[in-house]
Amino acid sequence: MEIGIGLPATIPNVEGRQVLDWARRADQRGFATLGVIDRVVYGNYEPLIALAAAAGVTERIRLTSTVLLATLRTNYALFAKQAASLDRLSGGRLVLGLSVGGREDDFQVSGVDMHSRGRIMDALLERSTAVWRGELGVGPAPASPGGPRLLIGGATPASFRRVAKYGIGWIMGGGSPEHLAQGAAAVREAWAAAGRQGAPRLAALAYYALGPNARGAADSYLHDYYGFLGPTADFIAGAALVTAEQVKGAIEAFDEAGCDELVLFPCDPDVSQVDQLADVAAAAVGRPFR
Repeated sequence: MEIGIGLPATIPNVEGRQVLDWARRADQRGFATLGVIDRVVYGNYEPLIALAAAAGVTERIRLTSTVLLATLRTNYALFAKQAASLDRLSGGRLVLGLSVGGREDDFQVSGVDMHSRGRIMDALLERSTAVWRGELGVGPAPASPGGPRLLIGGATPASFRRVAKYGIGWIMGGGSPEHLAQGAAAVREAWAAAGRQGAPRLAALAYYALGPNARGAADSYLHDYYGFLGPTADFIAGAALVTAEQVKGAIEAFDEAGCDELVLFPCDPDVSQVDQLADVAAAAVGRPFR
């Protein structure tokens, strides 16, 4: 299993230099992926812009949206052009994790009908992939043949069908290793029904913080970010990995569940968190992160 790390681009008041320093260090320490998550009604940096900034200060690490709220990008040609530009500028390092979204305020402020998000998602996938194949005259051509690799999020039959039709695999936005294994079974069933060869890639994310203020950082950030969920925010904050033992245990459990990549998102934007996670991950997987 590969280990990715999230950018701190969603943590309130994080400065641009911190995001760039984090990206450089993650690239140097051997993580597989830099991840970003997406909101509109929040103080986070826009995900594709954050990844573009990271692309300019890194050389080998993948740049992955985990996930992007695709249904809020209703100008399909412009979205496809932005993604192709980032893929080309980064030398083919972009992986687009896409999902339909679920926060009503994000849809309201974007002027998008939340109840139409499934239809919008299907149209975006169809038209974007046509752009990337060069069929609509919209450039530049992406560095990756056929366009950026796609991971599709969501836990509905429609989401699994989209994985099989358009994606290289499925990304679980949150949950346990057991939830991953359950979802993976449904993804594989849809994959086989579509006649796809090989196996779908399986990815998941979790939150972490390390060091003496780990619990405080996780509680502060996650209660703020997920405050709209009410008591569920307590559960999400409580599930954050805040010790080396918890991080190591999660890596081992997701690996055993068949996960191909686990992306660990920070609750503390201090760049020392990159090295702390790299050291714990190295112990968990039995190889150096450098």
